[in-house]
Amino acid sequence: MMLRVRNLYCERDERILFQNLDFSVAESEVWQIQGSNGSGKTTLLRILCGLNDEFSGEIHWRCKEQGKARQEFNHDVFYLGHAPAINKTLSPKENLSWFCASRGLRNTDQIKTVLNSFNLYGYEDMPCYLMSAGQQRRVSLARMLLSQAKLWIIDEPFTALDKQGVKELEALLTTHALDGGAIILTTHHSLQIDYPIQVVDLDAMVGLAAA
Repeated sequence: MMLRVRNLYCERDERILFQNLDFSVAESEVWQIQGSNGSGKTTLLRILCGLNDEFSGEIHWRCKEQGKARQEFNHDVFYLGHAPAINKTLSPKENLSWFCASRGLRNTDQIKTVLNSFNLYGYEDMPCYLMSAGQQRRVSLARMLLSQAKLWIIDEPFTALDKQGVKELEALLTTHALDGGAIILTTHHSLQIDYPIQVVDLDAMVGLAAA
């Protein structure tokens, strides 16, 4: 078991987003957080990553309280939010080099290979502000492969990707799970992967709360 969530409660603007939320994420599992706009999907992901502390309940990482396993957690988890989270004045290669340095990684020799795998060959030295939104998203996603993280927590990763990019990302997610990694994601895209998907439906949680 990698991540365990117990009795999670969160409200915003005096409105309950979710309560009594329980689920556990094991290796090789894919979890999709579902819900209507404003249901708290992004809030939940940020809570799981330790970026939002406005909640009650328990979060454990590999059987330890998240706060007591922070160093291990930060090493083993990669989070990607809505925004590409890249410096647009830098090139893809420079962005990924900075990312590796920020995580203390030494796999900078893999940057070119990773960029090529995201169809960015020939763009590695171009400032990102000259690239399309889809290409910028690919640069951001490339960090997943460099991160060495076992758990990917990703918020709307298919944003701005074309059909080919969507297929490639779906294949990448499947490969990560088959290799023993785990994934928690939100998406409005209908996932087309030949792999079991576990679901947390936040709209259903609201219904339970009302009942």
